[in-house]
Amino acid sequence: MALLRRLASRMPGRYLSTLVIDPTTVSRLKEIEEDTLRVTVDGGGCSGFQYKFDLDSTVGPDDVVFERDGVRVITDQLSLDFIGGSKVEFHEELIRSAFRIVDNPQAEEGCSCGVSFSVKID
Repeated sequence: MALLRRLASRMPGRYLSTLVIDPTTVSRLKEIEEDTLRVTVDGGGCSGFQYKFDLDSTVGPDDVVFERDGVRVITDQLSLDFIGGSKVEFHEELIRSAFRIVDNPQAEEGCSCGVSFSVKID
């Protein structure tokens, strides 16, 4: 966690505090009869950091909540430093279906699976 905080303080776009909820995310959450998705960033993955998605409606004191059309996306403030300005979408293809983060202005590059990324550093 300390490493995440140190890196977040050196990222050029770390003050972006928005998260766009794509209509595909709204549709999927309603389809599975859930109204909340939690998005966090953890160390790991093939590029250094990875996105994690959970169906968790608990809102903690450091959490930020984004809403669209009756669904919520929750993230903690530290994770928001790594995904601020991004879009949360649900993507379906033949081999898998999953929520994912796209258009992340904090990411320098990502792996082909779309789950892990490396961050831009000043």
